[in-house]
Amino acid sequence: MKKRDGQSSPNPLGLATASLYEFSMSLPKNPVVIIPARLAATRLPGKILADIHGQPMIVHVWRRAVESGVGPVVVACAEKEIAETIEAAGGQAVLTDPGHPSGSDRIFEALNKIDEARAYDAVVNVQGDLPAIDSAAIAAVFAPLADPAVDIATLAFEITDSQEAANPNVVKAVVSFAPGKRIARAVNFTRAAPEGEGPLYHHVGLYAYRRAALERFVALPPGELEKREKLEQLRALEAGMRIDVALVDTVPPGVDTPADLEQARAMLEPKSGP
Repeated sequence: MKKRDGQSSPNPLGLATASLYEFSMSLPKNPVVIIPARLAATRLPGKILADIHGQPMIVHVWRRAVESGVGPVVVACAEKEIAETIEAAGGQAVLTDPGHPSGSDRIFEALNKIDEARAYDAVVNVQGDLPAIDSAAIAAVFAPLADPAVDIATLAFEITDSQEAANPNVVKAVVSFAPGKRIARAVNFTRAAPEGEGPLYHHVGLYAYRRAALERFVALPPGELEKREKLEQLRALEAGMRIDVALVDTVPPGVDTPADLEQARAMLEPKSGP
């Protein structure tokens, strides 16, 4: 994969050059990155347009997505204020129904609006409240689709804090990585900490879908486990869809509170001096 400035994008999975070439030859050929965005956040309304060093948060996310080099980037907006902000920054935006219950539904509407010819064969869904996301992480979530058996791909990183492991607000990906491997099939996603010794993995809600998988997913009714745990990805597992997880070193937290916003501002503080 190449960045738009012609430079090679990062190798987020640490693959040898030959393996990376084989991976790239098997990946979907024409992906698009879509960022769902709305103003009506429960805990921090309007956070998408919050200022971070002179740029709205959604513009920071859009820039990281462009830098990933995965493909064209579109922001799927619930409100025209977001669309106007992205267009002023030089990006592409599309208005979608404000009433969508999930980001998956929003990106699916946007996909159909921008691509009636069905040219895009995969969609990477990047959360709009991750202004400090590394572009390499966005590239990493696309990589598991190199296996044609994978319907959906997502990210996780290893939990090292015992409080994080016990926190029900931290979703865990139940997955077993083979030695030396950084991609594996998800067995489950849960808010509880699985019993027994062994690593725990913090699930990161970035997703890459094959187009057909996204179409199937949004048409499915909510699953019973999904309703119990309030985890949308369980709907896919209950329906027999395959989700693979790419292991990354870490991903910055999303912005849900004023304190999170201040943390994001600190992480993105412009460097001074040469």
